[in-house]
Parts: sequence; C-alpha cells; structure tokens
Amino acid sequence: MTRLAAIDCGTNSLRLLICEVGGGQTREIHRAMEIVRLGEGVDANGELSPAALERTRAALERYVEIMEIERVADVRMVATSATRDAHNREDFFRMTRQLLGRIKPGAVAEVITGEEEAALSFRGAVADLPPETGPFCVIDLGGGSTEFVVGTVDDGILGSHSAQMGCVRVTERIMRSNPATDTEIEIAREYVAERLDQVRTIVPVDKARTFVGCAGTFTTLSALALGLESYDASAIHGSVLRFDALKVLTDHLIAETSEQRATNPVIHPGRADVLGGGSVVVQGIIDLARDATGVDSMVVSEKDILDGIIAGLADELDQG
Repeated sequence: MTRLAAIDCGTNSLRLLICEVGGGQTREIHRAMEIVRLGEGVDANGELSPAALERTRAALERYVEIMEIERVADVRMVATSATRDAHNREDFFRMTRQLLGRIKPGAVAEVITGEEEAALSFRGAVADLPPETGPFCVIDLGGGSTEFVVGTVDDGILGSHSAQMGCVRVTERIMRSNPATDTEIEIAREYVAERLDQVRTIVPVDKARTFVGCAGTFTTLSALALGLESYDASAIHGSVLRFDALKVLTDHLIAETSEQRATNPVIHPGRADVLGGGSVVVQGIIDLARDATGVDSMVVSEKDILDGIIAGLADELDQG
C-alpha cells in the first residue's frame, strides 16, 4: 500500500487529503481544511498580499509535517483562481517548491485551468453516486470561481466551464456592507445571472438528471439544513437539498451579518463573512437548474477535487 496526498489551494481555503491506495482500493487516512484567504484583495489589487502568503505558508508547512509523519510517497498540489490572477504568483510557487520538496523533490504547486479543475472535481464528486442517476452536473463553488461540468461515469465529460464568480469574489467586489444592502444584493444577483448565461451557452446543463454540489458553501448549507450541532462530514455526504427550502435558508443567510452567521457552530469563522455572497451564487444556480431541467433538488458531496487528484495519482502508480 502507498500513501498519496492531494492539496487544493483555492481563493479561500487550503485543503489536504491523504489516502492509502493499492490493489484497486483507496482508504482515507487524513482530511483537513484551513481558511487562509489567499485570494484576499487579489480581485482589487491584482496580487497576493504578504499576510495572505504567510497564512498560506504556515498552513502548508503544517500539512507537510503531517505528510512526513504519515510517510506520504507522492503529492500533487493544485492552485486555482487566486494564483491564476495574481501578478506576484512566483512568490507563492517558490514557497510551495521549498515546502513540498520535503515530500517529493521538485514538487511544486500547479496552476490548473478551470476545465481541468472541473474534470478533477467531477471525478471525485460522482465517485459514490449510482451511475444510472446520471448524467450529472457537478458544481464546485469556490472563492473566486465556480466550476460547472456535465458528464456521465461511462462517457466522461460532455461539457465544462469555469465561471468567474465565487463567494469571496462576489463579497469583495459587490456585497461589501455588513449586512449587504438591497442594492448590493440586486447587483450581485445580476452579476451572477450574467455569468450563468455563459454557463447555459457552453455547458449542456439541460442534459443533467442529477445536480451535485461540492466544496465549502454547499457542505455548510447542508449542515445548516440538517440542523447539525457540529460539522459531520458523514451526515453531509450524499445529503439532499430541496430547492424550496434552500431558497428560504439562503435568503436568511444573505440578510444576516457575518457576526450573526459566526454564532452557528457549523459555520467556520473564516467562512461567515463570505457565506452571504456564496448564497447569492447558490440561488442563481437553483434558478439555472430549475429552468434547464425542472429538477427540484441537488445532492451534496464531501468528495471533490481532492479525491479526483488522488484517483489520478493512483492511476499513475498503477501504470508504473
């Protein structure tokens, strides 16, 4: 058995997954998430701030220490929206090369395209779903962008698109008041709708039978909908969000202040200030799904791009 690690560095969070693979089996060893807000201010200033880089460096060093303890043999780290947009991204890559080199010489974070990000998320998100419930539309709602990918287990990807909207981007660019004003909310809805029009044009959403939401905004909404007193990944994974109830829940979150959201134990303190912006994106997604297919619910998956990365590393291991 070989231990492999996947790291996803997004606009808002840095996440780690360590798995043991062999004989066609995969066993999860460790999963972690820290809010580092690497993309803080990138949308406005065009570069990664020293404070954001230091938060990310400290979290990544902790992850490397865990990988060393767990004797990880190979690691892949992907970096998404924030590093694609930053002028000083080489400072970030230099730091990752130094730390990841302790696990595998030459390892460094990779900036992947939105399309590759979507494909990795799709592979991870549908791994535990019955193939006959496809085609699936997997939606990975991040801090700076949201990936949409439609496909089936057997036939693969039918279409994908990375929309430049996410919980951090919408909050920093538009919903700056606390709570957001009615005007800000209206502008945010228009901003989201414009990007979803692009999704409709590029991705065959109308072919989907099952919609799958993954990443922190969706999993947090599931925890809230389930009335959990503490975050429970096993309860959230595979849960179903009904659109009518989800609309009520997201309306409530949009109207709240970040301090009010932070009092709920299942909302991570680092997510409380951007969950309103994420909720506006979710409401746009609800409208898109209903208009295109008539569905009235979606499945939430705790598995996502990290699981897709591990599957890819396992493929490479099998191929020698």
